[in-house]
Amino acid sequence: MKLASLMHGRDGRLVVVSHDLTRATDAFPVVATLQAALDDWERVAPRLADLAEGLEHGSVPSFRFHEHDCAAPLPRAYQWLDASAYLSHVELARKARGAAMPENYRTDPLIYQGGGDAFLGPRQPIEARSEEDGIDFEGEVAVVTGDVPMGVTPAEALGCIRLVMLANDVTLRNRVGGEIAKGFGFLQSKPSSAFSPVAVTPDELGGAWRDGKLHLPLLARVNDTAFGRPDAGADMAFGFGVLIAHAAATRRLCAGTIIGSGTVSNLGADGGPSRPVAEGGAGYACIAEQRAAEMMRDGAPKAAFLRFGDRVRIEMKDASGHSIFGAIEQEVLPHA
Repeated sequence: MKLASLMHGRDGRLVVVSHDLTRATDAFPVVATLQAALDDWERVAPRLADLAEGLEHGSVPSFRFHEHDCAAPLPRAYQWLDASAYLSHVELARKARGAAMPENYRTDPLIYQGGGDAFLGPRQPIEARSEEDGIDFEGEVAVVTGDVPMGVTPAEALGCIRLVMLANDVTLRNRVGGEIAKGFGFLQSKPSSAFSPVAVTPDELGGAWRDGKLHLPLLARVNDTAFGRPDAGADMAFGFGVLIAHAAATRRLCAGTIIGSGTVSNLGADGGPSRPVAEGGAGYACIAEQRAAEMMRDGAPKAAFLRFGDRVRIEMKDASGHSIFGAIEQEVLPHA
């Protein structure tokens, strides 16, 4: 089942989307918003699945689905927790600012709590006040949970996943160091994140979804040039079951909690950082990682952060080459 929220008010208008992303039907006869569906998932999900089946067979009213009409699947969420589950990314990002990676990062997931009150839709621009902030994108996989009890095990946590989607966790790199130095986490360096047009139930992913990981390449482009194609399952140190259990160790999580994987990242064939796509490597899902790899290899970073007018595209395709979630496609613009 594939679900999307068209732009409408603060919480969107829930629609069920066809498998090929070409048609949609209103979910309003069942439930108005995705958050309302998540709050009553056991009752509502089978009815939404019936709509999805009817949409595929042409037995329910439908209309043309346009990704640019979409808000984020959850335009605002009670909770947005973002992890760093790819240790190659964590290590490179820390090296870029002259910090070593603590050993416990290899055994204990790193998660921070972000702002969930105003997510961006997949075609809404990234607005920034200054290019000097070091504007960067971060391509991620994210899951949406149902209610999660405190103390859940990783295996039990996998059963709490309702939906899977993609994310662009926008980061202002030149603000990160000062905030981290305070020892109290991100705030100004993490503006609004964007999400894919469509969120899908795990069964839609077939064999690519296993062990709480999505084993497919995440495709990132900057200004129509291939920037990265890292496999989201290959080097993920902590699957989503582990991440959810970590977040719920001392409190319950309410339905509609979003948990991000952190920037998808692969090691190179030599065990070091990946090589750029142009050199036959998997590339990168953020600019900071490429800059860190350049610094390690060449002594200085070459890749520039995003400038006003630049465009970022993040997508994932199935084995047949069809888009699964639709595409996040955003232009970087100056904030008026």
